[in-house]
Amino acid sequence: MADPYATLGVARGASEADIKKAYRKLAKELHPDRNKDNPKASEKFSTVTQAYDLLTDKDKRARFDRGEIDGDGNPTAPFGFGSGGSGQGGFRPGGSQFDFGGGDSGDIGDIFEGLFGGGGARRGGGGFSGGFGGFGRKPAAKGANVAYRLAVSFEDAAKLAPQRITLRDGKTIDLKLPAGVESGTQMRLGGKGEEGPGGFGDAIVTIEVQPHRFYERSGDDIRLELPVTLNEAVLGAQVRVPTPDGPVMLKVPKGANSGKVLRLKGRGFHKKGGERGDLLVTLMVELPADDAALTAFVQGWQQQGNPRARMGV
Repeated sequence: MADPYATLGVARGASEADIKKAYRKLAKELHPDRNKDNPKASEKFSTVTQAYDLLTDKDKRARFDRGEIDGDGNPTAPFGFGSGGSGQGGFRPGGSQFDFGGGDSGDIGDIFEGLFGGGGARRGGGGFSGGFGGFGRKPAAKGANVAYRLAVSFEDAAKLAPQRITLRDGKTIDLKLPAGVESGTQMRLGGKGEEGPGGFGDAIVTIEVQPHRFYERSGDDIRLELPVTLNEAVLGAQVRVPTPDGPVMLKVPKGANSGKVLRLKGRGFHKKGGERGDLLVTLMVELPADDAALTAFVQGWQQQGNPRARMGV
């Protein structure tokens, strides 16, 4: 694979946030579901995902920046093999012996045997047969990663309900959602990708949390506008409130106005630290339409004061 920075279109010093932003933009453009008639887009999507995986792994990113691994995560050739140079520290051929830059000469097979504990590269009287006996070659590449998109309901994401996904081979897997899950969260299934010379690639599952008809996410909290009757608001009441885990009872205080926020602790999304957000309930007083008794009462009742005085009107 090419330089992962170039693949994502970011600078080498890019922050994790910049890398994530660039990946999301490319993943959205190249996602297989949006490019069903364009197989090249699927290939590019896998390449972009591979670059993202490498750069968001701090250890692999550091090793790539130091030149220890390539864009596929494979070790680069050690000791300058393949460079073609003959400068200080490089290998210079001299029959069956190699000079390590002006010091004592020695049998290269003995040197490798001492370094790597194996004499399989030596043949005959200490010389090498067939180049360097395979030393420095890249390991066989694994198969391509396969991308999946999994739609998860709002309630399931909030309570981390197990999800079942069907793979291309028809097999099903039950996934455990991670704490802090949100749209764009990716889960890796090792060895569930395409087959290659070096083994199977991985399955990359991108989560998409579905919107809800009356819940709204706010960080790890959930917001809900709850209709209450005039009686419940004026006199106070115990009312049933829906939550992702099932309905619970909530106490509405006497004289509650529209806009008053009540908190149900631990009824939001699971946080990465192990705790859980809250459900923030905003009361909305709902008046009945064309209620003759209420109309007659209001016509004979005069509220004292001006509730808009604090607004200067």
